[in-house]
Amino acid sequence: LALLGAATAAQAAPSPQAERETERLIQALGQSGCQFERNGSWYDAAQAQEHLRKKLAYLRKRGLADTAELFIERGASQSSFSGQPYHVRCGKAAATTSAAWLQAKLVQLRAAAP
Repeated sequence: LALLGAATAAQAAPSPQAERETERLIQALGQSGCQFERNGSWYDAAQAQEHLRKKLAYLRKRGLADTAELFIERGASQSSFSGQPYHVRCGKAAATTSAAWLQAKLVQLRAAAP
């Protein structure tokens, strides 16, 4: 039974590519200079990065963020506390959902990858 649990945990581990993509997404937000809104309050990019790293760690412990898409869907799109969507606002541009911002950034990162 213990071996079965270990095998299941090993299968749930994200691939190295998924880990890199997720980390690059979090870094991109942290370096963006954008603001991040959660539960009605706006935070700077560094605070957003810190928050998303905590959410990623939580999801990874539970095998729930095997891909960058799953991280966006399950951890970076809405508050697990209130259920309210997160938003990103860059400069004077209108705020957009964090899900849309991160998905667009993921497409950019993949297009730029060698």
